[in-house]
Amino acid sequence: MACSSLFSPNFTAFSSPTPTSHHLCYHPHLPSTSLQRSNNRREFPLASVASIPYQPINVDYLEGEFSGHGVTFEGIGDSCVAKMGLDNGSQATLMLPSGLITSYKAPMWHGGTVELLHTSVSEGDEGEAVIQGGVSLAINCESDNEVSWSPSTWALRDIRGNSKNSIKVELISRENMVETRHIVTLQEDVLSSEIRVSNSKSSPLRWTGSIISHLTVSSPDATYALGLEGSNFLKMPPFLSNFGIIPPDFDLENDSYIGQLWSQMELKMFFSGLGQRNHKNASEADKKQRESEEMEGEEEGYKQLNAQMSRIYTSAPRFFTLIDRGRRNSVEVGREGFDELYMFSPGSSHEIYGEYAYICVGQSATLKPIILGPGEVWRGCQHLHNPNM
Repeated sequence: MACSSLFSPNFTAFSSPTPTSHHLCYHPHLPSTSLQRSNNRREFPLASVASIPYQPINVDYLEGEFSGHGVTFEGIGDSCVAKMGLDNGSQATLMLPSGLITSYKAPMWHGGTVELLHTSVSEGDEGEAVIQGGVSLAINCESDNEVSWSPSTWALRDIRGNSKNSIKVELISRENMVETRHIVTLQEDVLSSEIRVSNSKSSPLRWTGSIISHLTVSSPDATYALGLEGSNFLKMPPFLSNFGIIPPDFDLENDSYIGQLWSQMELKMFFSGLGQRNHKNASEADKKQRESEEMEGEEEGYKQLNAQMSRIYTSAPRFFTLIDRGRRNSVEVGREGFDELYMFSPGSSHEIYGEYAYICVGQSATLKPIILGPGEVWRGCQHLHNPNM
């Protein structure tokens, strides 16, 4: 059952999914089956040890090594949940070794706390729990003459801070002489997800990816994006990643939708790959230009998110606000380092407060990949600010 409070600090029933690569990609074929919702709270059997390519986490060691920082640990099978909590009531839950942030509870003006992240738990093919949503990283790295790879498992490197002011949890992943750090910081009114990529190779590193956040709402129909006026956007197929949630019928009633998207992507590649065109190529490009004009545009005003949408904003401001009139709260979303903003809405045709009551936001480097030379470091960050205190 989809529920924005499943991974609150009191939730302990489920195991994490078996880690796999976290490739971020566009895909012309959407999932053919939906997430299976569980109507009753039940125990899923844990994944077998043989299917997990990492050593079991020693929770007792973590408790002893990192005590006194406002973080507690709880083992779930061979996985672990790190629960961050501040004295003002702000709480966040982080799963290891997947690095998935499954909960961010923020204090509100009425004195209570509200869950701002949306997660879904379903049963996998072998009875294991499949956890999706929340805040996750989806990165695809490529180097010369090498197969692309993605950071898939994370080790806990350090915890700093305290429950009075702020808590910073640093995760690390190393592969093919590339070091990726995922730094999660909980402050009184902000949850930040930072990524740092260091290239120790002698050749350039090219990577694409995103910090993807599922923000829970009452319904997309009651949700508005403020601050995107004048931003240019390009309609694209949805991001597919291990932790992404996409309705199985997303835009399938419009058979031409995906074809139009891919035609436009080809057009963009055409223009970026050629400096000059001959007359024949110009005519072909002009025809594609006319066919795809409706696939890009400029945001005119407050954006109601009731319609199905999947787009990348190429000139969005560094901060904008999502307002949910149904829950009477808002979230300010900010980014550093990333040039692109990804926005996905499943539309308002689904059940209110149900499995698809969320808005997906991604701080993205997709249309314009990040290129790191030997010895270079890149940093990007997403901030979820709670202005409701």
